[in-house]
Amino acid sequence: MTDDSSLSIHSGAAAAKSVAVEICVVIRSDADIVAARQSGRAQAIKLGFSLSDSTLIATAISELARNIVVYARQGEVLLRCVNSSERKGIVVIARDAGPGIADIKLALQDGFSTSRGLGLGLPGVRRLMDEFELESGNGKGTVVTVKKWLMR
Repeated sequence: MTDDSSLSIHSGAAAAKSVAVEICVVIRSDADIVAARQSGRAQAIKLGFSLSDSTLIATAISELARNIVVYARQGEVLLRCVNSSERKGIVVIARDAGPGIADIKLALQDGFSTSRGLGLGLPGVRRLMDEFELESGNGKGTVVTVKKWLMR
């Protein structure tokens, strides 16, 4: 588990009928990956996601956090719970100030890996979540934003 300095929780009214909760997990080690995964799964369950969807969300968080440890050494995962009159879901933002991704198109292809892994990470995350956005550049760090919406 992480110490108190690596986990913070913020909440507030984003609008009259909307409440957003944000959890930030600093990612530096395998223990932090576990903390981010557990926090994401717990928040998904609180929002009303099924156990299977909560596990898919936790898996996506694990993949994103693992990429931070492997490629950037440190970064953070932000978990935002959205509960408004229009939508309910979870937003995951994984960001780092690492070396960035030189070829995003290649990195999103199944089977591509620079770490001798299976190459399932980013393409797998894209398939698990409803929305996927990646911003990166060589030497500019990486920000991946993914969203999963609860079907009403």
